Amino acid sequence: MEQTNTEIKLTQYSHGAGCGCKIAPAVLEQILKNSIATPDDEKLLVGNSSKDDAAVYDLGNGSAIISTTDFFMPIVDNPYDFGRIAAANAISDVYAMGGSPLLAVAILGWPVDKLPAEIAQQVIAGGKATCTAANIPLAGGHSIDTQEPMFGLAVTGLMPVANLKRNDTAREGDLLFLTKPVGVGVLSTAQKRGVITPELATVMVEQMTSLNKIGEQLGAMSSVHAMTDVTGFGLLGHLIEMTEGSGLSAELSYSAIQILPGVKDYMAQRIVPDATYRNWNSYSTKVKFEPGVDVMQAFNLLPDPQTNGGLLISVAPNAAEEIMHLLEVNGLAQCINPIGKMIAKDEKTIVVHP
Repeated sequence: MEQTNTEIKLTQYSHGAGCGCKIAPAVLEQILKNSIATPDDEKLLVGNSSKDDAAVYDLGNGSAIISTTDFFMPIVDNPYDFGRIAAANAISDVYAMGGSPLLAVAILGWPVDKLPAEIAQQVIAGGKATCTAANIPLAGGHSIDTQEPMFGLAVTGLMPVANLKRNDTAREGDLLFLTKPVGVGVLSTAQKRGVITPELATVMVEQMTSLNKIGEQLGAMSSVHAMTDVTGFGLLGHLIEMTEGSGLSAELSYSAIQILPGVKDYMAQRIVPDATYRNWNSYSTKVKFEPGVDVMQAFNLLPDPQTNGGLLISVAPNAAEEIMHLLEVNGLAQCINPIGKMIAKDEKTIVVHP
């Protein structure tokens, strides 16, 4: 049963929210340039050499182990929901590689002088609930005393090596699908400002707690050439990682992108996360808007940081109907149509059409 606390608003204790806490892409790139090189390991199938969602290590028996971690500060006020969302977001990295989660351990930072331990207990309970929904145990964890509350998981997964889906193996001509609408960052900002309606708050939480389990099925499909989940860098940021890693460019059909209800109204009121602007400043030179696109709206939406966003899938054109059917039977009919396609490398990395 969901637990509530009406007196404490968790989002007021953090400067960031959800995946909007991520360091901006340009800054992160600078940080990683200074990293010390590690010895080559032929069994490390995915590591620091690419900007993928998780590390993958070949066990030598046809299977591979997936390792990932993700944590952030509160994106909702309810501690139980915060735990559910943070856990779902962390587990998503395993699904994004085409794998199946095996177990998780918790990462908890808590300002013990500001917030009662009972609230942290509710956060952990929410994390356990999501792990149960994913059929994995929350098997332990680590906690520290911090200035702001934060929670997440380190997740281990398994997969057949043949099912591995990277984010840098898309092919020219592939169609692009996104399994969830966008706009969570806008709705979470509306909540933090105290203007979100109860109905839209429910929509927001439902999306962010929904597991990307379809990734396991997509992993088994050879027609799925590349996959990633859309999180803190927004749709544009994660698509740029996919295109640049694959040596390609992409066309987006703006009208085909599904948007959560209420988002356009809030954007018109300039209710937009600060992380949207940080994202845009990191990759604006790589994007071109064709005539007919509402540039101001697209500027606010496409870099919008998502928390536990949908899976971005690059699929062979001849498998489009199979993917559309799979989305439909998994309850994702809203996102059944492709949102763009991969094209030969162009002057701009992303071209946005009306």
